Amino acid sequence: MTPPAAMTRSPMQLAALVVGLAFLLVGVLGFIPGVTSNIGELEFAGHRSDAMLLGVFEVSILHNIVHLLFGVAGVLLARTWGGARAFLVGGGAIYLVLWLYGLLIPHDSAANFVPVNTADNWLHFALGAVMVVLGLALARRRTGVL
Repeated sequence: MTPPAAMTRSPMQLAALVVGLAFLLVGVLGFIPGVTSNIGELEFAGHRSDAMLLGVFEVSILHNIVHLLFGVAGVLLARTWGGARAFLVGGGAIYLVLWLYGLLIPHDSAANFVPVNTADNWLHFALGAVMVVLGLALARRRTGVL
């Protein structure tokens, strides 16, 4: 009897799957009134979108789509060990760059097209750091190097 797919996944693949599912959830929640306040002010992109996920994180349609795309990528790449590692390390690096971007651009500038606020910036830092650490730490487990 063949074990279910979840039982044959490596810790790397499980981590990528969980992160991918979390991104999918956040992307969907960004469109739900009540979970996202000021939903009537949800813009496609830009700092004028005053919709706030959980009343804290500034979101736009583009921001939500990015979360959904990252989620799909995570779920699909979690099918292989190498794909999962690429998602965690590469996606984490992208989020660290997004954190730096958010720190460097003025909140009210046209360059804030995602949009991001201070809470988003620090969440992006935490996500990026955790994803990179997971990708590197779980890779060491596979090779037996601690």
